[in-house]
Amino acid sequence: MKLVARLIAILIVIAIAPQRSYAQNVGDDAFGDPMGSGMTANDSIARGLKRSTWSRDTSKVERFVPTEYKQWRIDEQLGTILPEEYNDTLPHLFQNFNNTDGYVGDHNILGNLGSPRMARNFLDRTLMNDMMFIQPFDYFHTTPGNLLFTNTKSPLTNLQYHKCGTKENGQDRLYAYFATNINKRAGLGFKADYLYARGYYNNQANSQFGATLFGYYQGDHYGIHAMASWEHMKMSENGGIEDDNYITNPQSFPRSYNSTDIPTVLSSLWNRNDHQTVYVNHHYNLGKYRDIEVPDSLKPKMPKDEELLLRIKSDSLRAEIKADSLRCDSTLDSLRTRWQAEQIPPREFVPISSIVHTFHFRRLMHVNYSRAALPTNYFNHDPYIRSSYGNYEDNTTAISVKNTVALQLLEGFNKWAKAGISLFAAHEYARFSLPSKETTDELNAFDIWNEHHISAGGEISKRQGKLLHYNAGAEIFLIGPKAGDLDIHGGGDLNFRLFKDTVRLEAKAFFKNLSAPFYYRHFQSQTVWWDQNPDREQHVRIEGKLTLDRTHTSLRFGMENISNYQYLGMKLTPNYADDGTTIASYAHDVAVMQQSGSIQVLSASLRQDIHWGIFHWDNEVTWQHTTNSEVLPLPTLSIYTNPYIVFHIAKVLRVELGADLRYFTSYYAPDYSPFVGQYAVQDAAQPRVKIGNYPIINAYANFAIKRVRGYINVTHVNEGNGNAFWAPHYPIDPLSIHFGVSWNFYD
Repeated sequence: MKLVARLIAILIVIAIAPQRSYAQNVGDDAFGDPMGSGMTANDSIARGLKRSTWSRDTSKVERFVPTEYKQWRIDEQLGTILPEEYNDTLPHLFQNFNNTDGYVGDHNILGNLGSPRMARNFLDRTLMNDMMFIQPFDYFHTTPGNLLFTNTKSPLTNLQYHKCGTKENGQDRLYAYFATNINKRAGLGFKADYLYARGYYNNQANSQFGATLFGYYQGDHYGIHAMASWEHMKMSENGGIEDDNYITNPQSFPRSYNSTDIPTVLSSLWNRNDHQTVYVNHHYNLGKYRDIEVPDSLKPKMPKDEELLLRIKSDSLRAEIKADSLRCDSTLDSLRTRWQAEQIPPREFVPISSIVHTFHFRRLMHVNYSRAALPTNYFNHDPYIRSSYGNYEDNTTAISVKNTVALQLLEGFNKWAKAGISLFAAHEYARFSLPSKETTDELNAFDIWNEHHISAGGEISKRQGKLLHYNAGAEIFLIGPKAGDLDIHGGGDLNFRLFKDTVRLEAKAFFKNLSAPFYYRHFQSQTVWWDQNPDREQHVRIEGKLTLDRTHTSLRFGMENISNYQYLGMKLTPNYADDGTTIASYAHDVAVMQQSGSIQVLSASLRQDIHWGIFHWDNEVTWQHTTNSEVLPLPTLSIYTNPYIVFHIAKVLRVELGADLRYFTSYYAPDYSPFVGQYAVQDAAQPRVKIGNYPIINAYANFAIKRVRGYINVTHVNEGNGNAFWAPHYPIDPLSIHFGVSWNFYD
């Protein structure tokens, strides 16, 4: 912990130290004023000028520091730049930035900050992949696709600190982001994120640290984006509370219990994930230079005759020429011709085609371990590979090295090139290790799997312009365990004006025929073990979205058909009391299951934001229907509503006061398996538990002044009797006060 603290301190010192930066090579209209400093891009002409002051030494020149920047993300496979329209400097909803359950509370969690989570809206879930242990931490995990690259006129540093609770149960998070330009075309930066949450319930402490270095260069011919990240995630597994009645019916107990007095099922089980990423995408453009059309008003004017004659250095010769009118006219004609030849029109590089190479390395080590004896009645089988469930450590390692090569015909190099076309081929080497049956208490032995995957595909896309954008692509696996897998996807958006409003229609669809990820085929550990080959899973999805900017209305609709659905399911075995009939507890197991036939999911979401004077009211309602709630349970209705007022104090301090509410209807939500760190469907053969039908209300105050944002958030203000659970047997934290601050520094 001391080493981590020192490292964070060093990063902060580097981040806030004065740096030199270069102006970026983009137009001023690309920038906004995200921190409300009052300066726009056009104010850059004021650099170096004296500014009016009060009670200051006005003889000194005050240097103006530009604060404009732009950000973008990239497509992981081909490195396509995707402009980022929104940034993390907005004060609205800042009080929810640190919520593991999401900005609008749309994820199931285990209660504590930094716990694994699962989206309740099925359309927001990602398909399971070979690095499945890191997927429930998507709010913390950095990928090449979600990393923000920044081009800034001045070095940018953002520091955040979030806090709640005491030394016994508190939550702390420190976040730092730094970006600077090396020159007009290149930049670099880093991101550091550290959280430590002790937890309001016993044995649920989480600790996570992530650090990412990144850089880019965007030249006419050559361009590169690169990043390297390291992440360490450690969490204590308590298996949930022993009896839900501590929350739902506290009157049934002879005395009242604080959260730390409630017994939990487990006390010495841990999960740990160590993940490293190295990513490089670079390309070489082939193209041509063309003259830029310049209006006549901006073209250079022919110098006057006197100015042209000044090019003749000899005073005597110049006087001699002026004295002879014929010779003077001839000389001026020659000087005009030479001046015109010297005028080089502005030119720009037009890329026509591109050669792309992407290198992506990932390494994940997942460890499940105990440092003391675990209750034997929690397991429904004898230990697989060791003598007992006490003081053991099982780990699995997944390594992926992927290279992708692509040829692209780029969009927009002439008026007929309305779309870009890409063809690519990829090779991935994957290596997995799992504890073998030869493992003993004294010896760790591993079974190794080596896999090679070769795939090919293509994409056609239109990203330029304002009216219409679209993309469509396909990838097929040719060699390896995934041979025959197919992924076809496409999407687009149409933007137009209607009754003084901007209307945006978006649509996307995909067809996926996919083999099971590695850990769905093989898993070996002290606690769970399977070796199988599920049938390919098929997904067909159609999704659309309508957005009205003026009325702040958004309607999203989607439908998906799933065949041969693969999922993790719990297996419970009753533990009977001495009388042989009363169930005292359940032994647990988890396994990969597959549902034959098809499952359909329908989803519709409506978002409506209302604004009237200082009063604002944000609303989001999601309706879902699943044709098989036994294996794919979903809440029928999810609601987020947030009424608040916005006002200013002394015209500089922006204040938000409000209270937001999260609610979802009751359903048999997936349970959580501490053996694999994943959510798993409840065992339908045993009594199941419903969660939901319980409002969660938070009251907050947000403030923003210049480059500083902050909040005070009182969560779960309606604490009391009820089904107050984020996941089966994992209660919502009791009423607590959170606060946080974010500060941007430039130069």
